[in-house]
Amino acid sequence: WGVSSCTFGITTLQLGALVSNLTENQTYQVDIPSGFIIDGAGASYAGTAYTFATGVASYTLWSWGANTNGRLGTNQATSSAEKVSSPVQVPGTTWNIGYGVYGNGNSTLVAPKSDGTLFAWGQGNFGQTGQNDNVRRSSPVQVTGTTWAPYGNSQASKSILCTKTDGTLWGWGANEFGMLGLNQSGGGAFISSPTQIGSETTWPKDGIDGKMAAGGELMHFAIKTDGTLWGMGWNSMGQLGQNSTVGRSSPVQIPGTTWSHIQCGEQSIRAVKTDGTAWAWGGNEHGELGLNAAGVEQSSPTQIPGTTWSSMFSANKANFGVKTDGTLWSWGNNEYGNLGDNSTIRRSSPTQIPGTTWKQVAGGEYSISAVKTDGTLWSWGYNVNGALGLNEVHPANYSSPVQVGSETDWDRTIAGQEGNFGVRKS
Repeated sequence: WGVSSCTFGITTLQLGALVSNLTENQTYQVDIPSGFIIDGAGASYAGTAYTFATGVASYTLWSWGANTNGRLGTNQATSSAEKVSSPVQVPGTTWNIGYGVYGNGNSTLVAPKSDGTLFAWGQGNFGQTGQNDNVRRSSPVQVTGTTWAPYGNSQASKSILCTKTDGTLWGWGANEFGMLGLNQSGGGAFISSPTQIGSETTWPKDGIDGKMAAGGELMHFAIKTDGTLWGMGWNSMGQLGQNSTVGRSSPVQIPGTTWSHIQCGEQSIRAVKTDGTAWAWGGNEHGELGLNAAGVEQSSPTQIPGTTWSSMFSANKANFGVKTDGTLWSWGNNEYGNLGDNSTIRRSSPTQIPGTTWKQVAGGEYSISAVKTDGTLWSWGYNVNGALGLNEVHPANYSSPVQVGSETDWDRTIAGQEGNFGVRKS
């Protein structure tokens, strides 16, 4: 460990850029060797040392857009007419949420904290808040348990999957088409409290930004610690990657052992392997698979062009990928300019969005937000109900990225539907 430079004042020592990252809750020492500091007369100072301790980063959660069913988590009424057009803080400073939902019809958010607790709010008609009822909530309420894994949650349109720090997998909410993986299904049945799925202990303990788990409309996926990918639920368009359209009510393996990142759209899936290749399967109505064709479904993983992909994200039928060089690419539905390429033209192959410092992207059904490596927040697409967070009284849609506010401490953004979220780090 080290610093690139030091600046000394009368009473202060200012460190320059870090050579490597620091670890939270650890003490460090800065050694000043003899002769390193020389005054104007040429006299050197004796060597000394300074110590300092690092703390735990603070993560605050912010929301904006439509507040239907209390989805913004700010304890406001739940009328669909209520909206927030600029980011407002959700109570708390220790959120460990990594990503949310793809946004098609989902008004529930589930988020872990750094102490292992888990909170939920929003729509509860299928028991999605895990409170053993079907009541909606406009403020975060704790889900039973204190060993929930950081970031490790997968939220489909009507149900939730989460992992614990012991590597077990849990689910609750609607169970249509067996999407909870409990080896049972029922069109009208739902499970309103966390229920363990199987007995395996190799499910993801940390799935930030969808690297380990993802949910679509009526299906869930998760990557185990051995790099295998598993899916469950609806399969009418080959979404489970089994070269068939047979649904599964228990987790079934998708071929391959080097999966590292998974994201779902409404009816389609994109995933990245450890070698940087990206793969897609499922529905393809708007070219959302990125395979230079629209309307042709794929029931097995098919490679998307390119070999330097790092992450993917799906917003209904518009899709995005970030490459290791910081470039951002989009394809699929572009009805409201949601591909961010300054047009409303549908794309069936990845098209670059200007810029080379993109870090992460997320979005609701048609409203997209993204974070750059400099900590700025950007949004584009459908701006109904203030979904882009641009503080506009008479909102207009945007087909190119527009910066949200002037803050530079945004860490990541999270999907909702006409109501989005962002995490700020300090």
